[in-house]
Amino acid sequence: MAPWRNDLGPLCPDGKSQMKIITRTITLATTQPIQLIDITAQVVGVFESTGLCDGLLSLSSPHTTAHINLNEREPQLQQDMLDYLAGLVPRDGAYRHNREPIDGRDNAHAHLMGLYMNATETIPVADGRLLLGGWQSIFFVELDGPRTQRQVQLQFLGR
Repeated sequence: MAPWRNDLGPLCPDGKSQMKIITRTITLATTQPIQLIDITAQVVGVFESTGLCDGLLSLSSPHTTAHINLNEREPQLQQDMLDYLAGLVPRDGAYRHNREPIDGRDNAHAHLMGLYMNATETIPVADGRLLLGGWQSIFFVELDGPRTQRQVQLQFLGR
């Protein structure tokens, strides 16, 4: 019996059809209070190291003040995004959370901005490549920086 084949491209070169789950972590630092970091190349590099051909990639931020976003990488648009986020929730608002900050950071504004974002994104994988749109990049969105260590968790499900 021939291995299953989808219509998106040829079979993987090795013809494997067993499903695998592979988990990896990308660690990064941020330098700005609000920052967009294009992690597309890092994610593609990690994906390529898995040897998977078809499946799904789930990216997740384990932080409540940092998120994952798919968007266009264009400098003027990126600056518009930063300006929009900064204006969305003023840093100096009279927030209850800031009266007695748990970790010493007055970051209620960052948590409130996060209400408008996703902690996870899922990207299909076919024929050995991530199926991103022609203009899509993968961004780590820092809302409470700078931070010396942030993480993005990647979980690949596929063959």
